[in-house]
Amino acid sequence: MKRRKFIKGSLVTGASLLIMKDLFARPEEPVYGHNGMRYRMDTKWGVLGDKYPVNDCHEMVQDSKGNIILLTNETKNNLLVYDTSGKLVTSWGHEYPGAHGLTIHKENGEDFLFITDTVKHQVYKTTIDGKLLLTIDYPAETGVYAKKEAFVPTETTVLANGDFYIADGYGSQYIMQYGADGKLKHFFGGKGDGPEHLDNAHGIVVDTRLRKPTLLITDRTRNCFKRFSLDGKLLEVISLPGACVCRPVIHGDHLYAAVLRSPDLNAVGTGFVTILDKHNKVVSNIGGAKPEYNNGQLQAMAQAEKIFVHPHDVCVDSDENLYVAQWASGKVYPYKFTRV
Repeated sequence: MKRRKFIKGSLVTGASLLIMKDLFARPEEPVYGHNGMRYRMDTKWGVLGDKYPVNDCHEMVQDSKGNIILLTNETKNNLLVYDTSGKLVTSWGHEYPGAHGLTIHKENGEDFLFITDTVKHQVYKTTIDGKLLLTIDYPAETGVYAKKEAFVPTETTVLANGDFYIADGYGSQYIMQYGADGKLKHFFGGKGDGPEHLDNAHGIVVDTRLRKPTLLITDRTRNCFKRFSLDGKLLEVISLPGACVCRPVIHGDHLYAAVLRSPDLNAVGTGFVTILDKHNKVVSNIGGAKPEYNNGQLQAMAQAEKIFVHPHDVCVDSDENLYVAQWASGKVYPYKFTRV
């Protein structure tokens, strides 16, 4: 009888411990996204405090060492360099009050940065640690700019031969092509009603996923990306209804973009992140509703979960984790999303 009571007591105790363990277990973190492109969010990644403040967190890239570089228009430290765990590696930059666009390019095994400044109306090429190599002023030689204030560059992209393009996304909406020496070669786009024109050409990237390299350019007001040839001929419109997209970011076969907000200009805090496959089909929305197609047409997208205010850029690291920078969002540091 004593042995039976002991065994019974042990079973009850064990069951109680299991119940207690379940009661006190931490709830599993939510997963965001769809169709195999799903992530867990870390809002504490990269938080540094008063010594290294941020203002608007505009754009992020990963360098050849694996570090994540953040560009902010906080002149106490325009560039914050992190490792992927969120630990600060270094910081630099005090001269970019309108820091907006950040592009990384490798030449002869060395990383270089292109930075656009919307306040100073200039574009800069620097070394990875901030040495200034080239400054591009407003392109008076085009004949379409009467003053520097009409040039408000938001983004750059670089060809393999060193030629680079500048998107005047907050200004006159032209796309300028420069040689590696900083000499203007060509320009196209500009404001207008035709499909070849642009309105809020916020971002630009060289897309090498097809047989021939092309340019993907944001037309944010019209909720789309437009594909152009390298010499500026319109090839395709990728419609993204419901999404005021920022710059296109390509990693592998996928295209990633922060959606600043819904098309309603008063729709504050309605942003999310969208992911497209190489066939231009939306496969996942982080913080957004599941993408739906009706007879092959993408239906209007919208925020579904309030995890962002104004997402402005996405950086994809070598492990396919994401880092999302936000504009006008309470000076928050970037969020990290770990692929699951």
